Amino acid sequence: MAVRGRGWRALLGPSVAALGAFAVLLGLGSWQLERRVWKEGLIAQREAGMAAPAVPLPAAIADPAALEYRHVWVEGTFRNDRELYVTSRFYRDQLGYQVVTPLLMADGAAVLVNRGFVPLTAKNPATRRAGQLDGPVRVEGVVRLSGHPGRFTPANEPANNLWFTPDVGQMAEAAGLDPAKVRPVFVEAGPAPNPGGLPVGGQTSIELPNDHLQYAITWYSLAAALAVIYGLFCHRHLTGEPS
Repeated sequence: MAVRGRGWRALLGPSVAALGAFAVLLGLGSWQLERRVWKEGLIAQREAGMAAPAVPLPAAIADPAALEYRHVWVEGTFRNDRELYVTSRFYRDQLGYQVVTPLLMADGAAVLVNRGFVPLTAKNPATRRAGQLDGPVRVEGVVRLSGHPGRFTPANEPANNLWFTPDVGQMAEAAGLDPAKVRPVFVEAGPAPNPGGLPVGGQTSIELPNDHLQYAITWYSLAAALAVIYGLFCHRHLTGEPS
């Protein structure tokens, strides 16, 4: 009995470590399942916002984040002479830009409209004159917020009219607009075709990576493997079998 007692005491340290690691692995698996539910809810919310009937873009937007991915419409006149270009964008394997144009509204306010994609060869507005709409227009689209640059995203170059990260404040200033009169959101135009085919609207993507189930399975599998390894370790230690 004494030998057996010493054997169990020798397992105390490894048992505490194994139990701690096992709890951490289970916790990580459960956290990933919670993240999966959250991500699915976020995707569903975006889909619902885009599928709902369009409403007028509010004149006062106290909480821009609450409006993101809502289907809205705006009316006004484009300032085609003040186009802004979001660079490094792709559409059907073509590299190009997304064209952001100020829309001046009847009440004196303005909103930045992402009209859609143009290929590199059509950056110059002269190559797509049919799409340079004059006079009053109504644009239906989706509300988007300013972006957040990644760690390796280059800084915007307002002096060169090159934007790697859409930013309402910076872009409004570069377009010569009064910041106090600019809505604090973008409106990304929907898929309605423009005359001449450019810009190509409907560039909004609601896709989000949702690999949390695979991650959860990985963590739970590691927890199961740890339990098996620990059981074999204890068995060999207590029975004296060679490892």
